[in-house]
Amino acid sequence: MKTQIFNITCLTAQELLSAARAITDGAVAVFPTDTVYGIGTNAFNEKSISRIYQIKNRPGNSALQILTGTLEQAKEVVQWGPRAQKLADAFWPGALTVIIPACPKGEPLLRGFGALGLRVPGNEFLVKLLSQMGAPMASTSANLHGQPTLTREEDILDTFEGKVDLIFLGGTLSPVASSVITLAEEKPRLLREAAVSRGRLEAVLNEKVF
Repeated sequence: MKTQIFNITCLTAQELLSAARAITDGAVAVFPTDTVYGIGTNAFNEKSISRIYQIKNRPGNSALQILTGTLEQAKEVVQWGPRAQKLADAFWPGALTVIIPACPKGEPLLRGFGALGLRVPGNEFLVKLLSQMGAPMASTSANLHGQPTLTREEDILDTFEGKVDLIFLGGTLSPVASSVITLAEEKPRLLREAAVSRGRLEAVLNEKVF
């Protein structure tokens, strides 16, 4: 397949809008985030979601996270609460994924999992792209399953050109992933400590994080 390739520093407003519409319609894209490169598509498009698993050779028991351009978009698909609000105020946009039970609108996004992992990323380009989409984006790191995460443009092109619809190049990125905390249990629990430390999370929540 033919992959459209863009450098985010040269992207026009019309190209950004066209790309956002294409992803909303089911295109699969690779893009820079505020951590590593990601791969994603319309979170409500089952066919496109399946493509991501196939492209990455990713097992179906591994959930995708949900990216939104705004806090308001995130609130539309989960059962929002005081803990989530504290974390969002402190760390969004940014490198913290928060797992929260879905609300009725977000239930189709669960796909057999118990809750949704949400993030409003800090990458300016990606926030603009997400804000112009007509739906949240289901996303995961842009690498083949079991392989190292990709942070360089040349590795992204070698791995994904001809396999995805769109590639957005944004230079060499940080290898540090987002931290992941779940609020889907009685007590907050840190599942992955990376860009945001346990201590910072506990200070914001004013309680112990397990």
